[in-house]
Amino acid sequence: MSNLVRTEPLRGAPPLLVPGDLYSVVVLLRGYAEPEEVGDAVRADGSVTLVLPQAWGQASDYRESPAAAGGAETALEEAARGPILVDTGGPWAREALLGALAGQGVGPEDVTLVVGTHGHSDHIGNLGLFPGAALLVSHDFCLPGGRYLPHGLNEKRPLRLGPGLEVWATPGHGGQRDVSVVVTGTALGTVVVAGDVFERDGDEDSWQALSEDPVAQERSRKRVLGTADVVVPGHGAPFRVVRETSQPETKSCGNSSQEPEGGEEEPTLHR
Repeated sequence: MSNLVRTEPLRGAPPLLVPGDLYSVVVLLRGYAEPEEVGDAVRADGSVTLVLPQAWGQASDYRESPAAAGGAETALEEAARGPILVDTGGPWAREALLGALAGQGVGPEDVTLVVGTHGHSDHIGNLGLFPGAALLVSHDFCLPGGRYLPHGLNEKRPLRLGPGLEVWATPGHGGQRDVSVVVTGTALGTVVVAGDVFERDGDEDSWQALSEDPVAQERSRKRVLGTADVVVPGHGAPFRVVRETSQPETKSCGNSSQEPEGGEEEPTLHR
């Protein structure tokens, strides 16, 4: 038995809301990458996503700086009790970002945690708007004021932000330190905000050229496809992940049958 995966665009213009019992996901700004007509230049900006804890919506006056007394894990969980911004776009998108946040009733001072999926300027160009937030940029975690805390994030050990909310190590595009945010329990299932692990839906012919470690990124892509129901890519519209199961043909000899060898199949993307 093999797992076949196909993707399809998730329709709707930003802000695109995916409600959830514990966390809602709002795609504030859709990333893009548009080649210019002359030369090899590309005009681009990264997607910006807001993760809103339902508890914060019920007590919107909550604002407390995360403490470091219990280490990085405790500080991350405290920071994730308020609005979480995943990537900030480039500095040229400053006003669009502020307007999109305001449309959700969120000001820069309300954001308690900013996660930068990787260190490229089109994804973390507006960190300066959030001096009161804890920052997790790639694998670097610091509290307001620049106090850095160590943690054990790796591909086998995610960082827990709350029930059904994690940060995964998804290396490849920017090297070994890219991360993705995984939100379970939404109305559409599991949402993975993947940065540039996926540039866009249908990027199979182009992502390798932009990857610093294609082998690691291929591994990250398969992991995301095996988990996500919706992917928010770095430079395109969110898309659904649709899984189909195919039964292999079996050959019989007499009264015996042959079973396929091996363990669970990795997802295979097809169009």
